[in-house]
Amino acid sequence: MKTGKEIRQEFISFFEGKEHKFVRSSPVVPIDDPTLLFANAGMNQFKPFFLGQQQPEHKRVVNSQKCIRVSGKHNDLEEVGVDNYHHTFFEMLGNWSFGDYYKAEAIQWAWELFTKVWEMDEERLWASVHETDDEAAALWPQVTGLPPERVLRFGDKDNFWEMGETGPCGPCSEIHYYDGPDISKMTAEGINVEPEYKELWNLVFIQNNRLEDGSLEELPAKHVDTGAGLERIVAVIQGKGSNYATDLFTPIIEHITKITGIAYTEDNGTAHRVLADHVRMLTFSLADGALPGNEGRGYVVRRILRRAARFGRMLEQHEPFIYQLVDTVCEVMGEAFPEIIEKRRHIEKVIRAEETAFGETLDRGLEMFARAVRDLKSGDVIPGEVAFRLYDTYGFPLDLTELMAREQGLSVDTAGFDQAMEAQRERARAGGKTLVQEAGKEWVIITEGRSSEFVGYDTCESDATIRKYRVHDGGRVDLILDRTPFYAESGGQVGDAGVITGLAVTLKVIDAQRMTVSGHEEIVHQCEFDNSQTIEAVCGSIGTNQKLTATVDRERRQAIRLNHTATHLMHKALKEVLGEHVQQAGSLVAPDRLRFDLTHYEKTKDSEIAEVELIVNRTIRENRPVNASVQAYETARKGGAVAIFGEKYGDQVRVVEVPGFSMELCGGIHVDRTGDIGFFKVTSETALAAGVRRIEAVTGEEALRYTQKQVDRLQDIQNLLKASPDNLGKKVKQLIEQRRDLERQLKHASLHKSKDLVGDLAARAEDAEGVKVVARRVEEISDMNQLKDLAVDIKHHLKSSVVVLYTVANNKPQAVVVVTDDLKERIPAGTIAREIGQLLGGSGGGTPIMATAGGNDVSEIDAAVSATPDVITKVLG
Repeated sequence: MKTGKEIRQEFISFFEGKEHKFVRSSPVVPIDDPTLLFANAGMNQFKPFFLGQQQPEHKRVVNSQKCIRVSGKHNDLEEVGVDNYHHTFFEMLGNWSFGDYYKAEAIQWAWELFTKVWEMDEERLWASVHETDDEAAALWPQVTGLPPERVLRFGDKDNFWEMGETGPCGPCSEIHYYDGPDISKMTAEGINVEPEYKELWNLVFIQNNRLEDGSLEELPAKHVDTGAGLERIVAVIQGKGSNYATDLFTPIIEHITKITGIAYTEDNGTAHRVLADHVRMLTFSLADGALPGNEGRGYVVRRILRRAARFGRMLEQHEPFIYQLVDTVCEVMGEAFPEIIEKRRHIEKVIRAEETAFGETLDRGLEMFARAVRDLKSGDVIPGEVAFRLYDTYGFPLDLTELMAREQGLSVDTAGFDQAMEAQRERARAGGKTLVQEAGKEWVIITEGRSSEFVGYDTCESDATIRKYRVHDGGRVDLILDRTPFYAESGGQVGDAGVITGLAVTLKVIDAQRMTVSGHEEIVHQCEFDNSQTIEAVCGSIGTNQKLTATVDRERRQAIRLNHTATHLMHKALKEVLGEHVQQAGSLVAPDRLRFDLTHYEKTKDSEIAEVELIVNRTIRENRPVNASVQAYETARKGGAVAIFGEKYGDQVRVVEVPGFSMELCGGIHVDRTGDIGFFKVTSETALAAGVRRIEAVTGEEALRYTQKQVDRLQDIQNLLKASPDNLGKKVKQLIEQRRDLERQLKHASLHKSKDLVGDLAARAEDAEGVKVVARRVEEISDMNQLKDLAVDIKHHLKSSVVVLYTVANNKPQAVVVVTDDLKERIPAGTIAREIGQLLGGSGGGTPIMATAGGNDVSEIDAAVSATPDVITKVLG
């Protein structure tokens, strides 16, 4: 039996034999497409070719693309694990033609691969075409021998592909395979309806352009874009009725069975299947740079992980265990996608940390859900506020609550959930800024020919010719040159600055950026000119003087070089000190500092930072050479070169190596020898996000200035405390102890006063509808924490009561509301606080047993105190 690994390779080799260029899968975290959370189709990385934004290097391409579908129109999450063929992560095999071959070859080759190479039963194959595509309908019987009665026509819903509301689109032709037990029972009516008819391959013929008015026009160049699900194809070739029964999944399911001790069966294996699917999705998304979070892509990852954890509970797993499955995923998929092996330890650490964090609230959330089900007085709908509390307090994604509700034959009030969510957003929403890119004029072509040749690795100055320019308001102009020493911002390194001379005006280059212009990637020099010059004069100068000199600011460039090479040294040192799980999750290489984001699930200790500094500075003193070379990607990776999260690499890559120490794929600018850096110093270490730390550092003269400033500050403290360097720490400890003693004395005195106050205020309790109420202004206390403690003490003194205390803090009226447990259902503290907040001209809220309120008008406090019993009566109804 052929393995999934062999089938993947046979697909690639087949099309390589048809003169296709193999292109590696792009990361599942899209690099240049803000419209996507995850890559969800093989064509994603080729979208610029279809849109005419870039020209393809190869006319024919083949690959196996990592895909994730968990949202939008392709969201089948509810079916994952329930049926045998839906997945959150899958591989899409594909072949493409960019203006080369078309329908006849695409159909013929697909048939040849299916029936000749993989020997699928021709009698079980069907084809569908768009109802208007007479050409494809005729080609199927003509080039494959498929009987015309097994070539079916369908409408736009099934057989017309569109990238978006406008843009490239076209009819598609799908290949279906009948895997039912009795071939005599096949009928045309089953296609696109019955699960026995599996859609295996979609051949998209991109021949139209959808205009804004909805009409279609013919494209000048026609393309082929095909996609075939590897998991479904492997199931057919291996003769399995379920994707989960193939060797792409069985090792993972067997590992789940081993961990849980619960056997897997087809009928009762939903939890096993969900876990096997979800750990694949988590492994690949985390390997490509995604991290659990509360928004966007990060929240999708967190949702899937928490969904998997809940299915783990169904297999009696109450401790983290999903992370243990990563090794098995790497065994199954690692040869085709070595990045998951390289980042295996990072993936395990992230999953385990998330499992641990969610495990602390999962059981309590499940208990709350069970109570909510028991408390349903009528109907079969979980209230939206319950679903929101599960989300807000216990971290349950809405779809997880919906899943649990469906298992009980219930549904969730999603509209109520949305209302509660929006109410919270309104409370938390702060003003945001909208960035608007200034629209410049159209590019003006000055000369034709090759453009944006980068020569800056070897020089900071070069002669150049203007190819194009465009002018912006406010004294700015953009230039594209035939050749340039200016490095355009990329890979974390900022763009160069400098001057362009040789024109009637001197242009100050403030930045260099990579942009796609007329389908080609260009280095765009963003320049400023003297406001005394008119735009017309600048344009006239550019238009008549094409020869010029481009000069990079050498001092600024040198500072950037120091920081970039130091970043590589620090990356390697961090791996040595913290572990190989450390991966670069972002960086900034600027002239004044470097910033490095790393994957690490705990605060980096001071001793570890010191060790990193020691290693980097030792390597600097060793004055090792820094070598750069261009190699084939596979050669570089096999040689040990480190690739960076989220970067997209071509067939040829630039390798920067410090022999015997580090080797990375990098297109940036570096020093000649490590000794050029001089000195390296970390300035800060902070948390950036869950599982991501941020380190900032300085080098060279900046590091020296930073250290001198720190020494000066230390000297100032020594002078203030009249202490020598040796006993400075002892002196500070003495001061801290003295402060603590004073605080203890103050607290002791306050406690005596507080006890007297508790008794005094409790004695003044009033009656409101049979409830003891203390409502007083406490002028002696302005600290809210102390006011809360006082209110709680009064509550305990009175047993069954409501206590509302008012004070002035930061020149604003504040109130604390506490309610004893026996009254929290009848008179929730949060409800009282909202009413009191309105009396104070503000707002309030909190839990049923403790809440706070605040306003803006201090003069309203006395009136609010008097009205408090009426508020409680109102809440009592």
